[in-house]
Amino acid sequence: MGKYKFLFAISIIAIGLMSVLLASINEKKEEKQQLQEVPKIDRWETKNEEFRKFYPREYDSWKQTKNSDQIEDMLKKYPEYVVLWAGYPFSKDYNAPRGHFYAVEDNRNTLRTGAPVDDKTGPLPSACWTCKSPEVPKIMKKDGDEEYYTGKWAKYGSDIINPIGCVDCHNPETMELQVNRNYLNDGLKAQGSKTTLDNATQQDMRSMVCAQCHVEYYFQKTPLKDGKTAAVVTLPWKKGTNVDDMEKYYDEIQFSDWVHPISKTPMIKAQHPEYETWKTGVHGKNNVSCADCHMPYKQEGGIKYTDHKIGNPLEHMDNTCMNCHRTDEKSLLENVKLKKDRKDELQGKAIKQLAAAHLEAGKAWEVGATEEEMKPILTDIRHAQWRWDYSVASHGAFFHAPEETLRTLGTALEKAGNARIALAKVLAKHGAADYKAPDITDKKQAQEIIGLPFNQLVEEKKKFQDGLMQDWKKDAEKKGIYNPESTKGIETKTSY
Repeated sequence: MGKYKFLFAISIIAIGLMSVLLASINEKKEEKQQLQEVPKIDRWETKNEEFRKFYPREYDSWKQTKNSDQIEDMLKKYPEYVVLWAGYPFSKDYNAPRGHFYAVEDNRNTLRTGAPVDDKTGPLPSACWTCKSPEVPKIMKKDGDEEYYTGKWAKYGSDIINPIGCVDCHNPETMELQVNRNYLNDGLKAQGSKTTLDNATQQDMRSMVCAQCHVEYYFQKTPLKDGKTAAVVTLPWKKGTNVDDMEKYYDEIQFSDWVHPISKTPMIKAQHPEYETWKTGVHGKNNVSCADCHMPYKQEGGIKYTDHKIGNPLEHMDNTCMNCHRTDEKSLLENVKLKKDRKDELQGKAIKQLAAAHLEAGKAWEVGATEEEMKPILTDIRHAQWRWDYSVASHGAFFHAPEETLRTLGTALEKAGNARIALAKVLAKHGAADYKAPDITDKKQAQEIIGLPFNQLVEEKKKFQDGLMQDWKKDAEKKGIYNPESTKGIETKTSY
């Protein structure tokens, strides 16, 4: 009899365990079903925290981009940059990019955006918001692209408040991947690409949603019918998407972002051509998308979702690199480090050559050099700096396309060297053969050399932060587009 009681007890326990297991499975099935049902979210809901109600895993992983909160002052690290960008906002302030969470925060606080006192002042155009917030495509849809591109950066100060997030890449009504900025498709069509947004596959879109921001672009001045001028974000892809093609394009339309005040060179500022450099590398050629490495799939119980902590894939290689590479992590990391070291070595040599070339050109003008003598020299400086900038402004270029990056930096060094050889002859001809450009040792010295009123800029910026910027936040809250809780506890960090 005891034997039967024992078997009965075992059966009851087994049934209980099976019931718990079945309940867990049913719960997971129910959750998966809920996830597959697209909830009703307003098409232009730009508050990212509103999506947490329905997509908690994606939102919580996105919010982890908040963790990369340290400021790395690149002008302090490489003071030659100040001379290279003299006369351009980047000479005032340039930090290594932080996570998507800080896109709006850093854009408001950088010295580059100046210190506007109302919605019509400040040094930069409204287009400088374009890649910082989901409010941008919302405004483009509401006001039209032309209206968005007119006016100053401060024009939309109280309308652009939430950082890069859900609506930048998804249509909330379907949660399908979607590019919300028209200039990307215009660029694809201009270069005659076989793949456009009209026929892109899901895998294509896993890169294209990134490409709407991580690309090279310029502001094309476009006269409007009402007499206004729009600074329209335009991709220079008409001749192709490599560094040489875009250089030819810029030269043919005689475009320059600014004229260097010391060397008088018409300059091009590379933006962040990650998409273009990715295309030339082994991952791009094999259609390994941006999301495959920067937003890998994760598994939590029976739920599979995309990790939205967009950052360095090397921080969690088991989820990224090791999905494809059949080798050990250590050898892969050593290989990546070697590529980065080689890039850093060449870029360090290039910036010293370029800084000296700008200062030597300035001296040449001072001692009487003619435009005829200087024209080919300035072309070499222009092309050298464009190629250097293209290689480093694409922060992952050494990884995405190491061979192309080294080639581009090599040609930058060659052209900068050619400019300096020619400058030595011009300086000798005009009696200044003994001129030697000063070595750039620190950020303060470099900013003094170019005549930058740094302390004044900081003082003006702080007045803006304490005044108009606070008004923007209050107005945004009244409009219902900003929840102060979303940035509660965030410490303002700058390099000044």
